[in-house]
Amino acid sequence: MLDIGWSEMAVIALVALVVIGPKDLPKAMKAVAYWVTKARKLSSEFHRGIDQIVREAELEEAREAIRSASQMNLDRAVEQTIDPTGEVNKALQPPSDPDIDASPPPEPALPPTEEPAQIAATPSAPQPALPPSEEPPAIAATPSTPPPARSEPAKAEPA
Repeated sequence: MLDIGWSEMAVIALVALVVIGPKDLPKAMKAVAYWVTKARKLSSEFHRGIDQIVREAELEEAREAIRSASQMNLDRAVEQTIDPTGEVNKALQPPSDPDIDASPPPEPALPPTEEPAQIAATPSAPQPALPPSEEPPAIAATPSTPPPARSEPAKAEPA
């Protein structure tokens, strides 16, 4: 702050002792201490005021950011991001020509399909009978692949 060393303080104390005198020196020191304390309080109050102004300025910036975000039209911002040229919106709009009938277009006619009952009832081509020696083998009731067995880690045998 004032960068006063011990040698400077000794000189000040010697001059004060000579000028003020030993009888009034304690009263003078008390007065100086009072004014130094008062100056420190004022400087700390000033410092707190400056800090508060800075905080309020930062809060005001934050308030402005929140205010601008709350006033933003979210639908319009999304639309501008997704479709900036407006081509998709124009393609999705119904035609505005009054000569066009507003009724939905007729559904295309689908060819008639056979019902499942009709399909089952339809006779299929007869299968030629195989001679007994060429008949396919009977399917076993057990599953064709056995479930995988749990493998245990291999143990090293001592040599």
